[in-house]
Amino acid sequence: MEKLERVASHSGTVQNVRKGLVAVQIEAVSACATCQAHAHCGFAESKNKTVEVPTADWQQYHTGDAVTVHIDESRGMLAVWIAYVLPALLLLAVIIGLSLAHLPEWAVILAAFATLGLYILILYLRRRKVERHFTLTITPLTQSSN
Repeated sequence: MEKLERVASHSGTVQNVRKGLVAVQIEAVSACATCQAHAHCGFAESKNKTVEVPTADWQQYHTGDAVTVHIDESRGMLAVWIAYVLPALLLLAVIIGLSLAHLPEWAVILAAFATLGLYILILYLRRRKVERHFTLTITPLTQSSN
């Protein structure tokens, strides 16, 4: 039996087209409320966001075209884990572990900040690999029937 994947979709307008990439301005709409990750993904935080969607058929899109951008919701949840849950767990582990080791508070705080800084640095250095996990797709608005 094949697993059905849930896809989050956002309507938008093409802002810019260049070889291999289509920049789309996403309009936050009430449909975000149905997505499990809506409170954390960033699309729902403001009215408009611009995302760049890599696509082989970039030539069919033009500035001003109405499109739909899709992402697998499980990938959205992975983004939530990477951006919020893992750093929080890491921070708690460092604080609790070093506090139990009876280090002074200033040392615990310094170690916690250093740990978060290291986490961010690792994410930054591995950003290309992480980006490959988050594949956005784009379809002209007339073709999307979700």
